Parts: sequence; C-alpha cells; structure tokens
Amino acid sequence: MDFDKELKAILEDDPLGLLDIQPKASSVISTDERLLASFEEINHFIENHDREPEASRDITERKLYSRLKGLRENPEKATGLLEFDRFHLLADVKIPQPVEIHTVEDVMADDPLGLLEDSEDIFTLKNIPKSIDMPNDIARRKPCEDFQRFELLFKQCHAELQSGKRELRKFTGEQQISAGHFFILHGVMVYVADVGERQRNKGKVNARLHCVFENGTESDMLLRSLATELYKDENGRRVWNLDDDLLTLLENVTQDDQPTGFIYVLRSLSENPEIKVLDDLYKIGYSSQSVEQRIQNASQEPTYLMADVEVVCEYQTYNLNPQKLELLLHTFFAKTCLNFDIFDEQGRRHAPREWFVVPLPVIETAIQLLINGEIVNYQYDVQGRRLSVND
Repeated sequence: MDFDKELKAILEDDPLGLLDIQPKASSVISTDERLLASFEEINHFIENHDREPEASRDITERKLYSRLKGLRENPEKATGLLEFDRFHLLADVKIPQPVEIHTVEDVMADDPLGLLEDSEDIFTLKNIPKSIDMPNDIARRKPCEDFQRFELLFKQCHAELQSGKRELRKFTGEQQISAGHFFILHGVMVYVADVGERQRNKGKVNARLHCVFENGTESDMLLRSLATELYKDENGRRVWNLDDDLLTLLENVTQDDQPTGFIYVLRSLSENPEIKVLDDLYKIGYSSQSVEQRIQNASQEPTYLMADVEVVCEYQTYNLNPQKLELLLHTFFAKTCLNFDIFDEQGRRHAPREWFVVPLPVIETAIQLLINGEIVNYQYDVQGRRLSVND
C-alpha cells in the first residue's frame, strides 16, 4: 500500500474545506486597544524627550522603560504593534514568519509542538514537580458573624472620605498593609482588622491577615495574597488618612533594620521682628545624632537664625540616606526658601538655606510621600499653599 497516496487522498477529500489554509493578511492582525494605548505612551515620551525611556529614578519613566523591554521580549505582542512603531523600537524583535503549506510533507514538517513525532507513552508525565508548596489552608470569604463590630468603622471611613480627611491613593507596596488600614479591592472596601505573626520564607515576608469586607464577609487571607490582588486590580486603592504621621510607615521596622539618622522640623523662637512676623516658617533638617543634642546650642548658630528653636516633629529613618531625603525636601520646597541674612557674634554674614515658609501639614505630607516614593507625582503649589498632582 502506498501510504503517501492514501494520506493525500484523505486530505483532498475535504468537502467542508476544513483543511484550507488562507495566508494571514496584515489587516487581520488586531491589536488590543489597551496594548496600543500603552505603546503610544512610549511613542509620546520619545516625541517629548527625543530619546527612549530609561531605568531612571523617575517612576513614570522607569515604568515606560520596563514596558518597552517587555514588548521587545514578546514577539507575539510586538507583531501587532509594528504598524504603529514609528520610531522603529521593535525593529530587532524576531517576528515568526508564517509557514506556507502546499504538500503533505509541509503539513508533517510544520509541527512545532511535536505532535506528529514518535514519542513516549502519552501517559508518562514529564517536567511536573513532585510536590507543590501550598499554604496550610486557603483563605475563603465567609459571613462575618460579628460584623456589627466593624460596621461603624466603614461608615466613619466613608464620612472621612467625603470630608477630605481621607483620600484614595494607588496601592504601591506591601509595606502599606497593616492593621487598622482600609483598602478598595474589586470595588469593595476591606478593613485589615489584624495582622498575624510575620514570617520570612525565601526572602519574602508574609503574614496571615484578618480582613473584613464591607459586604459583611471576612477572610484570613495572606498578606502577599492581598497585595497581589490589589496589584492586579486596576482600580485597587488604599485609603490614606491625611492625619497619619510617618510612624505608621515604620511600624514594621525590625532589629535587622539599621537606623541612619533623623529628619526633623523646627519652629524658630526668635524675637527678631522680621522673623517673628512670618507665619508657617519651619526649618527642615537632618541630624545623625538626636535632635535635642543637635539644637542645644541653637542660639549661637546661624543655621538656627541665632535663636532658640522648638522641635515640631522628628522622624528616625531606617535603611535610608537621611541626607538625600533632606536634599530632596529642600529641592521640593525650593521656591519657598527663606531669603534672609543673619549675622553671627563676630559680625559675619550668613544666608541659611534650610528655612521654608510652608504650612506644617504640607511638610508632613511631603515627608510621607517621599518615604513611600510617591512624591514624584506631586509639586508644591506656592499660590495655593498646597500639594498638587503633576499634569
């Protein structure tokens, strides 16, 4: 029996045309609108900056850099974007070429999955791990029997959102998950009532949470599971209390973390009329020793306007360079820097550059934004005396 003739006869007997292969036209390739929009952001960046985005410290630029890198490593997505690639960003991506099918031999040769090859028993499993690490129990939502304990908290949170005392911010990190905080997950407000013992596994810290949802359910999901869901949810948000101080950002500090200094805010007690008349005048500074030690001779130092000072607030920093934090804050409020000459006991002139005319709540908020990395999205509105979102 001529096997080739038999197979050819079977393939040619195709009354429904199931084996007809039409070459793909470029117009058939459809690009997801969201993918195209994200690619256009990269194009707009190049138009405005005349260069590709880089892995800089600017969060927005770094995001575009990572997005472009991912597209260059994904030929499937890159294929659908070629006609929009006006800067030839994807020129080096290896786009798979369609295989033309004319004969039975072409069919047999075009077998990328190896389905037509002689193989081992199909029931022989390969590349399957013998065991998979799973949590002891998988968290599922269930009715919260004592929901009345939390119902008032949700109502209060909504009221504070309406009054402006709280606001919704994009979720940016696992360190933001702690007891007593609210989040928005898939359109439902969730309250983290309790955080269990934190454990480190393969370099990652995890903990069992007690989460109560506004719809009257509860769950004991893992901290990293909640973080993952908030990352995946495009509308996932954290509820930020504007009255929270920086200490809430440091509540997870352990003995492994290294203290690096203090960022402090001072108020002048000077009797100089030109200084005394200035409302909202504060010094933002850095000290490697305790603030009390640093200011004990303030009345003899030009940097303190040759007068005693009052400590308004101080924040100890861990695993951070407080000198850089100080410089960033000075740059952020540069337009409000006090322009004032002071003379020391020898009559020498000094121009201290660490005093700023800014409302205290704005300074405290800026410090919080600096620590969590969101300050790049804001600027100080000198006329409005408030923080505003960058355009």
